[in-house]
Amino acid sequence: MRIRNAILFLLFTSLTALAQTSTWKIDPNHSTAQFTVRHMGLSNVTGTFNKVTGSAEMDDKDVTKSSVDAMIDVASVDTRVEGRDKDLRSDHFFDVAKYPTMEFKSKRLEKQGDGYKLIGDLTMHGVTKEVALNFDEPSNIVTDPYGNLRRGFSGSTTINRKDWGLTYNNALQSGEAVIGDNVKIQIDVELTKKKS
Repeated sequence: MRIRNAILFLLFTSLTALAQTSTWKIDPNHSTAQFTVRHMGLSNVTGTFNKVTGSAEMDDKDVTKSSVDAMIDVASVDTRVEGRDKDLRSDHFFDVAKYPTMEFKSKRLEKQGDGYKLIGDLTMHGVTKEVALNFDEPSNIVTDPYGNLRRGFSGSTTINRKDWGLTYNNALQSGEAVIGDNVKIQIDVELTKKKS
């Protein structure tokens, strides 16, 4: 009897845990990863990675127990200047022939003021390092015209590109670098889930 009760308890606990989590897919048509870097200390150059895919396990009872896995097609980089994009794809920078994707795998999610801090490993250019992204409160869930559930969130962080081996640069006569080291990143993601 005790064994039977223990099995029933474990089964109930497992079912309860499953009911609290849900799997959402990143909608690549409505998600972007943008970056901004200084040019000669004069202006900001902004680019976008247009192909972002992945999924999120959302805990409906406690958002901090949620997790995210995302992948970026590095060849989808777009700064609106063809020559610059070609250079970014070359071995001067991202070397997409050798490192075609950029990946982020979350490790934990912490409540921070009105939003959250998402900590995880970013793998880029063959190097994996921990980063922390500041995220807003996830949006409310809405139903799209096709009956699918949708929700979104936005986050940002700043990284030093040299930490991932992206060290290529030129210098001005004044000694200043043409390309800044610090890169601001803005993530805007829309998640979808089929309506049950």
